[in-house]
Amino acid sequence: MNIIADTHCHTIASTHAYSTLTEVVHAASLAGLYAVAITDHGKTMPGAPGLWYFRNLQVVPRYLENVLVLRGIETNVMNYNGELDLDENDLETLDWVVASMHDVTMPQGKSSVEQCTDGWLRVAQNPNVHVIAHSGSEKFKYDYDKVIPEFGRQGKLVEINEGSFLVRKASVPNCANIAKACKKYGVPIILNSDSHFHTSVGKFSQALALLNEINFPEELVVNSSVERFQKYLAEHTTVTL
Repeated sequence: MNIIADTHCHTIASTHAYSTLTEVVHAASLAGLYAVAITDHGKTMPGAPGLWYFRNLQVVPRYLENVLVLRGIETNVMNYNGELDLDENDLETLDWVVASMHDVTMPQGKSSVEQCTDGWLRVAQNPNVHVIAHSGSEKFKYDYDKVIPEFGRQGKLVEINEGSFLVRKASVPNCANIAKACKKYGVPIILNSDSHFHTSVGKFSQALALLNEINFPEELVVNSSVERFQKYLAEHTTVTL
């Protein structure tokens, strides 16, 4: 399977990442990618860029080094009501919105499956969200059979995150179960690097191995062909190609 886009990448604007935007795009070009998304963290993540960083992303050219550049964010889910850390007016101006739950941005203390299920169901209703990111955390485990079909109905792409195999290893069994649920319910997924250094851009070997193990259908991997990816952009974003 050939992956043609990496739509979850961080730059030095997220201060725990170490490459510039141009380094990320150059790495995408070297990897032969059709598209890359710049998705730095929303404001509740420690060290995240400010609001004007996201408001000014329009100055980034649509194409660099023949790579389609999507101007985006990894917005943090802040509570079990599904509230995000960038308001809807600003989310609407971005090409690509990745939503995720992190320990440091969610309420502290033990969460229940029911709480996380409710939170993700509310995020699913947000028309500005495109990707549900690295949702395999045991701390934020949710009812896959209830939520995954709703992600599909609402046009959300469920991410299989290459970075999880490095920094969230305990999540990998849940990632496999999420992929199996997506296969069961016919819900599209997307493979992303979650790169925090440009040498990771376009690298998906362990995520691909997981999909191969469960015989995941290629037609459900949105970034496995330019045509599938362009179709998703046309149906769910305002990006003009």
